[in-house]
Amino acid sequence: MNWVGRSLPRVEDRALLQGQGRYVADIADQTRSCKHLAFVRSPVAAGRIVSISYPEDVVVFTADNLPTVKPIRAALDRPDFVPIETPVLASSVVRHSGEPIALVVGDTRAEAEDLAEQVVVEIDATDPVIRIADALDPGAVSVHSELPMPMGANVVLDAHFSTEGLDAAMLAADEVFELKFRSHRQSALPIEARGAVAVHDISNGRTTLTASTQMPHVLRTAVSDVLGFPESELRVVVPEVGGAFGQKMCVPREYVAVVAVARHLKTPVAWIEDRLENLLASWHSRDHEYEIRGAFSRDGRLLAIDADLICNVGAYSNYPVTFGVEPLMAFAELPGPYKLREYRVRSRAVTTNLCPIAPYRGVSRPAITMALERLMDVAAGKLGIGALEIRRINLPSEFPHRMPTGISIDPGSYVESLDVVQQEFDLQAFRVRQKSALTEGRFLGVGVSVFGERTGYGTPAFAARAMEITPGYETAHLEMNPSGDVTARIGASPHGQGLATTLSQILADELGLTPDRIQVVHGDTDRTPYGWGTFASRSLVLAGGAVKQAAALLRDQISRIAAELLEARDEDIVIEAGLAKVAGTNSGVPLDDLARVAHHQAHRLPDGVEPGLSAVSTYDPSGTFSNACHLAVVEVDTITGHVDLQKFLVVEDAGQLVNPQIVEGQIHGGVVQGIANALYEELVHDDQGNLLASSLMDYLPPTVMEVPEIEIHHLATINDSSITGAKGIGEGGTIGAPAAILNAISDALIPLGVSVNEMPATPSRLRALIREAEAEKVMAI
Repeated sequence: MNWVGRSLPRVEDRALLQGQGRYVADIADQTRSCKHLAFVRSPVAAGRIVSISYPEDVVVFTADNLPTVKPIRAALDRPDFVPIETPVLASSVVRHSGEPIALVVGDTRAEAEDLAEQVVVEIDATDPVIRIADALDPGAVSVHSELPMPMGANVVLDAHFSTEGLDAAMLAADEVFELKFRSHRQSALPIEARGAVAVHDISNGRTTLTASTQMPHVLRTAVSDVLGFPESELRVVVPEVGGAFGQKMCVPREYVAVVAVARHLKTPVAWIEDRLENLLASWHSRDHEYEIRGAFSRDGRLLAIDADLICNVGAYSNYPVTFGVEPLMAFAELPGPYKLREYRVRSRAVTTNLCPIAPYRGVSRPAITMALERLMDVAAGKLGIGALEIRRINLPSEFPHRMPTGISIDPGSYVESLDVVQQEFDLQAFRVRQKSALTEGRFLGVGVSVFGERTGYGTPAFAARAMEITPGYETAHLEMNPSGDVTARIGASPHGQGLATTLSQILADELGLTPDRIQVVHGDTDRTPYGWGTFASRSLVLAGGAVKQAAALLRDQISRIAAELLEARDEDIVIEAGLAKVAGTNSGVPLDDLARVAHHQAHRLPDGVEPGLSAVSTYDPSGTFSNACHLAVVEVDTITGHVDLQKFLVVEDAGQLVNPQIVEGQIHGGVVQGIANALYEELVHDDQGNLLASSLMDYLPPTVMEVPEIEIHHLATINDSSITGAKGIGEGGTIGAPAAILNAISDALIPLGVSVNEMPATPSRLRALIREAEAEKVMAI
């Protein structure tokens, strides 16, 4: 029986559905004598700290008395990058609203928050730099005036690339379309905000940090480095994680402070973030502005792209990936899967007095896909070519396909995904319905997007960014115990993806067991090999590859022992259904019995085989691309600007689907976040850098009422880029949905002459575009 390919229920869900899951806040409540921290945060976006005062009986830590704490630093080894350090607590200068200045210790969370109000911070406020245009102004004040800024007052990354034939291709093109695009600032908005509990054991000098994080081993390394003690003195444990989406990937200054205070006071310490703090001071995302020129032939071939990309990365960098992650991914992957040869790009990161950014589901790709797919639709309209046809002309059918930047795209089903969309959605019938609705004053539209999602990033992909801290490989430790059950210890640290279920399915097939006999251990630095965590649609590809390789080594050990016991050759042993047997015979030994021999009767083992059954393997591929085509149908109310999303269709190719139900769950969740990006979620700041979205009354995620049924169709291109045949799928829904929706809105508003190149496409923005178009028509008359 093959377990891979079956929609098994997730083993992780029973505890969660029964209310037995333990999150960081639960552990804080259950930790005896636990003190609680509250942070005193800057009420202004920029200024100099004049003084900090508080009652003598309040336990307060500031930058002056928080012991042995260095700034958090991550860097890229490239000349166009300016490294910026992040202080755990602001000392003399504040650089964004919500920046932590001091922390207060209380017996309860409520008491700590009350005591924090007794801390008075006097700040000499200065004018902040908020927007990209302000940061790039020749007379702009530098957010980090103490640092040399050779590329401009606030330019901290300035990457350039160009193919030799770009200018010639632009001149030879029949049409060149120039467009501007904007993707506004967002929050990852995990349902569980951040939190950490640190318990210091004075008997051995070790501290256990329980934290809501995606990267426990990296967190251990960073905290130990910043606080100046050996990693062996810190254990990081990850309990249940209520969503992360990249916001819990990078190392927060608050977690460092929790450990520092616990080790200083020699008492358990907890910090649980509330929603206001999460929106205000937890990592933000997106905030991009693009100017793009696309050159086309008359028959619709995309010849060249010339792009200027700018990312507002906020006040500080992030550890370990740095603020270069957004502009460099946009820089490298903007051409997408299309067959153009000529490409020129400038991609900059500018620092401002806003909360720092970090990776968020999809990273730059929702923005660059929106820009590229809008460009394709604009070109199709101007050239009189259908939206599907112009993509068909430009998508690759021969592989590997190489982007102009040198990134190699392995085999996929880009053209085939268009074919399935065409089969499943009757575009001709929709056009008839669309025309009829227009006579009634109703504006319907349909939009598509096609994209590739680079997944399974290993060290080679991250090394191309010149990262000082280069993530990549994953390692698996397998052990079959004397009862014949298997424990798999992995460095990846899932937070809701169902990885324990899918890995148990892979291992069950490799070792001839049932999945319930396999336990996957993760999220504990004392019990797992060093690994890079869960992010970038990589966990199943990397951890799956590592456990598959380790299982092959373990299977070889089992075969050698079985051959000795059965007096057969190693190569004649077949392992299946809990039995190691001689091929073509009924002679075999149950794995349970064989495991007992391996552990308890070492004298019966063949020469050269050590007691026990265990294997270790590391997997570090270059990566693989999944791909998809999304289609959205909308109706736009031109009076209110409301967008009714009526249909959403996904055709995806994730290679081998280890667990189709889990894959579809990832697609559903990703598409919903893409809908949020396209229509709803935005962190709005005023001119002084004050956040105007301070709760879920102001920051609007979509609910089930705004999400239509999502129709999913699967394709499967399996190749040797991934040894399991599986490709990552975690970010694809978020990457493709915004482009399809904005294309659909623009299609609906063609009669009004409106093109939507900004997200979220809120009612107010749509109404402004419609009014502008109406005014232009009046002036033309």
